[in-house]
Amino acid sequence: MIEFNNVTKVYGNGTEALKDVNLKIDKGEFVFVIGPSGAGKSTFIKLLLREETPTKGTIEVNGYNLNKIKRRHIPQFRRSLGVVFQDFRLIPNMTVYDNVAFALRVTNVANRSIRQRVPYILNLVGLASKARNYPSELSGGEQQRVALARALVNNPSLLIADEPTGNIDPEMSLEIVELLNEINKCGTTIVMVTHAHNLVSRFDRRVITINHGNIVSDGSEWGSFYER
Repeated sequence: MIEFNNVTKVYGNGTEALKDVNLKIDKGEFVFVIGPSGAGKSTFIKLLLREETPTKGTIEVNGYNLNKIKRRHIPQFRRSLGVVFQDFRLIPNMTVYDNVAFALRVTNVANRSIRQRVPYILNLVGLASKARNYPSELSGGEQQRVALARALVNNPSLLIADEPTGNIDPEMSLEIVELLNEINKCGTTIVMVTHAHNLVSRFDRRVITINHGNIVSDGSEWGSFYER
């Protein structure tokens, strides 16, 4: 599903963001990725999305070799992923329904399929009653649920959540992670990057800690390192 082999990323200004990272995430896992600001988490996400390429090493995601993938195939690769960001990235002049449907329309899915799929996904994230509302009429937690619905509507095998609780209150944050947990139970692989260590501690999941570009722990026992 995800495999990093001896991956190093050095930017043009000399910053070594990741250093000789080896990592494997199997299909069906739910993995938290944590670490302080500047640890390398953002670079990890950019490499996963093929927004950046490694300086050294190889990366495979969803069966794609990201070192060798041709530029014209990158959109196809990204359609195999669902991505949720901290800032929601909803289209303000579209309703909830249309924000979610948009992800299908851009891939030329038939209208009949859209009419079936979108209500199903909105119901899954608890927003069936908000289909005709606009983003400005929703709470932060509801907007993140719309973003999550949009990420799920193409039925991706891998969902990447980049600080998905960063702009919502603690109660809603817990609801979002619980929802991700339920989605994972249905077979979707989840990789969630977060600063919210209090949330991480509430779920018995694999935790990868990155610091200074290195993976410094990988497993369920992360607190003792992180608090040093």
